[in-house]
Amino acid sequence: MERADFVHLVRLSEHDSADDSARYRRGVAFFAALGYAWVIACLMLAIGILIWIAASFGDKGMNHFSRVWLGLFALGLLWATLRALWVSFDEPAGVPLSREDAPRLFDALDRIRDRIDGPPVHHVYLDDDFNASIRQLPRFGLLGGAVNYLSVGLPLLMALDRRRLLSVLAHEYGHLRGNHGRLSAWIYRTRLSWLKLDESLQRNEGLMAAVSQAFFRWYFPRFAAKTFALARQDEYEADRISAQLLGTSVAAAALTEIAVKGAWYAEDFWPSHWARAAKEAEPAGPFTALRMQLRAAPDPVFAREALRGAMRRVSDVDDTHPVLRDRLEAFEEKAQLPEWSAKPALDMLADQGQKWIEHFDRQWCRNHANGWKQHFGYLGRVRERVNALAASVGRNNADEMVEWADLERRLDAHADVRCRYERALQVTPEHAGALRGYVQMLPALDRAARLPALERLYQSGSASRWWAARAAVALLENPEAGAHDEAGLKQWRARLKEAEEGERRAWEEITSTPFFSQIAAHDLSDFESGELQADLVRCHPIARAWLVRKTLREFPWRRAYILFLELPGLIDEERYHLCRELEQTLSLPGAALVLWAAHSPTLEDIQRHARAPFWTRIAY
Repeated sequence: MERADFVHLVRLSEHDSADDSARYRRGVAFFAALGYAWVIACLMLAIGILIWIAASFGDKGMNHFSRVWLGLFALGLLWATLRALWVSFDEPAGVPLSREDAPRLFDALDRIRDRIDGPPVHHVYLDDDFNASIRQLPRFGLLGGAVNYLSVGLPLLMALDRRRLLSVLAHEYGHLRGNHGRLSAWIYRTRLSWLKLDESLQRNEGLMAAVSQAFFRWYFPRFAAKTFALARQDEYEADRISAQLLGTSVAAAALTEIAVKGAWYAEDFWPSHWARAAKEAEPAGPFTALRMQLRAAPDPVFAREALRGAMRRVSDVDDTHPVLRDRLEAFEEKAQLPEWSAKPALDMLADQGQKWIEHFDRQWCRNHANGWKQHFGYLGRVRERVNALAASVGRNNADEMVEWADLERRLDAHADVRCRYERALQVTPEHAGALRGYVQMLPALDRAARLPALERLYQSGSASRWWAARAAVALLENPEAGAHDEAGLKQWRARLKEAEEGERRAWEEITSTPFFSQIAAHDLSDFESGELQADLVRCHPIARAWLVRKTLREFPWRRAYILFLELPGLIDEERYHLCRELEQTLSLPGAALVLWAAHSPTLEDIQRHARAPFWTRIAY
């Protein structure tokens, strides 16, 4: 199904839900039952054929070959149907907790359950994600029953105080409550079952696998679109229950603190941690350091910008979770920085969680040992190149000065290399790389210095206009950077709109043309290649990556790429979300479409067209 068709179906489901919620839910239940009906019909057909064959052995009008063919068909259909009815699921990642491991956490869950009058949480897991989630896994495949798993991230326990963590847990528990919760949970379990079955069928060949795959290609996108509004409503209902138990102010403060500290965790903590490989050959456990750093309040400038960034996001069809703006509006709470949590919720674990911090540090070091060694080797080569550029300082051209500055920032994200960019601009006044680096070195609120530099960058060429316009609009919209400039903001917004329109058309060309048409070898510089490889090293699920440049007919000057990934060990839904996240976060000098090797494109197609891998996770 094309994305435009999927979006259209989602919007229809939202309208149906708004017009008549009860009728919409009946329609969702009916469409979910259609999938069950298909499985049961296949089961009855297979059994009927086998019974008919058994009864026809005395009938000489039917030859032996026809019986064998029909029997094989029926047995294949029966096997595929039984697999659909009894899909098995892996338990969540992490370590299971007992009441002895976290007595206060279990006591809190008991109190939440009593208040909500909900079903039990059968298993509690502790993992290393900055998140908390609850999952209902089918106990008997499609036949019914469910086991409830709650996963709590150790970083989240470090970031929030107890009341705010409880509001998050109440939200997660809210997904299990009441009649509406039972329908949503049933739909959720059904969706998981279809995903798991589809994944297993993709690995099979034969007539029945092909028939099943054809059905799921038609059914599942429509099922996902039809149930989208239900899943979105369920998030708001879970928020309402969280606010009912802990108060809207606590729930809103928890959401805001998670948004800000989550941004810091992704954008600052992890790059800084991996930068330690510049001096340390062996991997260092991150969670001991994280515990210490989260005791300090976030930098005020970073916090305000992170909140503004979160509030600029809009809800879309890629995620059933509403964005922060919509959730705060539902609470009728203003977007403002909260008082930061003073005492982390680690005391909900026995021994303040020290045992688990040490456990996850050791586990992280084991899992990332090979990636760390690769990164250590790369940063060693970066240092050698920095030393070579420093030795030829009097002869360096603008490109080399920019490369020197960029490499020093790779070794130390906080390195003051403004003088390098200034020297490059003395040699080549409109050098785009030097202008961008120079802007990044200026104080974040220095509008008087930043705007002229962004104007020069915008005028330097089409490839830099979107970045320059976005940075200028963010600066002019920030009230802390100076008085409101209506004329300047209007001009830069118009420029940004024009640049974004160009970006949209470029993205449509990237995604609408066949994967392997208009491609060429990538054109990344050594520094750009190193930046991307550093991103890939940090993403543990990636085993191999292939990179090609996509030549755009409408924008031949525009740098655009397709990154193909081999992601063993993940289901397709996890692969989809990881690829969409990487499209937003990868260090590439242009738009990138990220795809994984599966049935379209296949690993063989990627290897034939994209040739040698750009990066491979090495086993030492």
